[in-house]
Amino acid sequence: MNSAAASGGQRWEPTEKGVHLRGRRTRNTRPEVALRRAVHALGLRFRLHLRIVPRCTPDFVLPRWRLAVFVDGCYWHGCPDHSPAEFKGPNADRWRQKIETNRTRDRRNNLLLEEAGWRVIRIWECEIKRDVHLAAEHVAREARGV
Repeated sequence: MNSAAASGGQRWEPTEKGVHLRGRRTRNTRPEVALRRAVHALGLRFRLHLRIVPRCTPDFVLPRWRLAVFVDGCYWHGCPDHSPAEFKGPNADRWRQKIETNRTRDRRNNLLLEEAGWRVIRIWECEIKRDVHLAAEHVAREARGV
């Protein structure tokens, strides 16, 4: 079965505007690395990409505090401030579906982790870009329960 048949007959249409999205990293992104460095500088120690429950791998975890940290990309996870309000072009429906699938998976992962006894914190990439130290302090406060 080809990919078009598997996806209900729709095909991704290559577009000039979408070129920059191809080959994007899913791990060790700049915002993720920046946040990890700032969290480490605060004296917190973590483990990277530890699978806690099936099909759920946080960006990093602070095992001592049972805290799972996700760095969510604004575009890919539907940031209320930076995700497009309306998708345009030949792939608009596919993009809407993709973002909603990501958000559904995020909610499922949060629930699975919480059921396993972990706390979850999600940091938007824009928060990190705006002030990485403030974002790291947010993680530290959450870890220490302050």
